[in-house]
Amino acid sequence: MKKSRSRKTLLLALLIPALVPFLAHAEDWPMWGRTSDRKMISPEKNPPTDWDVESGKNIKWTATLGSQTYGNPVVAGGLVFVGTNNGAKRDPKITDDAGVLKIFRESDGKFLWQKLSPKLKAGRVNDWPYQGICSTVCAEGDFVWYCTSRCEVVCLDVSALRKGTGDPKEVWVVDMMATLGVFPHNMTSCSPALFEDHVYIITANGVDESHKNIPSPKAPSIVCFNKKTGKVVWSDNAPLERVLHSQWASPAVVTVDGVTQILCPLGDSWLRSYEAKTGKLLWKCDMNRKDTVYPTTRNELISTPIVAGNLMILATGQDPEHGEGPGSLWAVDVTKSGDVSAEIDNPQAKVDADKELVAPVEQIKKKGLPNPQSAVVWSFEKLPNVPKPKSQQRMNRSISTAVERDGLVYVPDFSGYLRCFDVKTGQLHWTLNTESAIWGSPLIADGTIYQGNEAGDIFILATGKELKELARINMGSAVYCSPVFANGVLYINTRDTLFAIEQKK
Repeated sequence: MKKSRSRKTLLLALLIPALVPFLAHAEDWPMWGRTSDRKMISPEKNPPTDWDVESGKNIKWTATLGSQTYGNPVVAGGLVFVGTNNGAKRDPKITDDAGVLKIFRESDGKFLWQKLSPKLKAGRVNDWPYQGICSTVCAEGDFVWYCTSRCEVVCLDVSALRKGTGDPKEVWVVDMMATLGVFPHNMTSCSPALFEDHVYIITANGVDESHKNIPSPKAPSIVCFNKKTGKVVWSDNAPLERVLHSQWASPAVVTVDGVTQILCPLGDSWLRSYEAKTGKLLWKCDMNRKDTVYPTTRNELISTPIVAGNLMILATGQDPEHGEGPGSLWAVDVTKSGDVSAEIDNPQAKVDADKELVAPVEQIKKKGLPNPQSAVVWSFEKLPNVPKPKSQQRMNRSISTAVERDGLVYVPDFSGYLRCFDVKTGQLHWTLNTESAIWGSPLIADGTIYQGNEAGDIFILATGKELKELARINMGSAVYCSPVFANGVLYINTRDTLFAIEQKK
């Protein structure tokens, strides 16, 4: 018996070092926001706050991406997944522009595998050049789900790659253009969310090149697929011809009073909540005032909603190509039902709501009436008593997702400001001007906030009601994505490089 135990012990000693890089860890970051409620918070302690790109200080490893990278890193089961473009031309046989999903080994950054998605022949109207895979992978066990730039939803089995015995295999692929009639505008960027046997996708159905016509108004805006088979479980096309531009947001999954909701920011700028299994509409909220007009004052929904307590927090914004402009931030009670918007249509108004969406700015605006069923707890558009606010005095357009911790919510905007609010009251505590556009979202780990910007700066701040900057580190290139902290390592994408950062003990 002693000899038998010794052999087993020796065998395990030999096998474990080879298997460790591919074992699942408790503190992986398996999807956009880490969990399906998109909290953007790491439970780990002691994140790095001191590194240097040029000298390599505390840089564990780096990996080459494409020439533009918008997909956030996912760390799961010993693998790191990143969506990018084909700027690196790793496969010399394929040098054309394409979307690329790259997979690296977590332990040392070794490149393991990539999957290319050729550009759609229609060109930029459906598949904008050089943007690559903008979707962030969702991983669970041996499987990952993501959206390609071709408006496909893909499920891969990565078990063989993880074991070192082969390449990932396609389990299923759904071409949403061919099978669901979706007409994606510019790109398909949704990051999937999971609940039980379901995967949820916002489709990117939108306008044509004229920016006036909706080629497929009846195509679904949100689809629930069976995650194992790719079959449609339920879908909804509520925006119809009222889509403003496209539908690039990602859904969030929350459970309230025992009911699991799918929070979906859709193309008509209404946030809709659906019962997760059936698709039954639970509540909806117009995230703009009724007198706003697109594209000047009425904004789209590109950010992902989060829920703090019973409050859904979401900022409004527009395609970065549209530039800067005024936006708004909303806190909505998720326990209500029906139309919970701040305002309802004024029946005396002469402007048709459907026509308003494409009306010229000069058209008479439609003034709304207070909604007696409103679930809006607070909103922030500008500082009080400032008739014509400057950029720092207002909420600007945002494509970033908020993060909440200890009753405080931190929200970036595209004009480069990061703000801290009281989550219950909306009181503004502080504003940080990062002096460059913010595309990504903040990460919180162990009382520390990480926020990147287009200038390549990572701002490291302490959480709290007082603005306290701990460090500011430049990455050498634009940061369009959100930092990720998993298994003791901080991951940051610049436009062309993935950095794995680990504080030396």
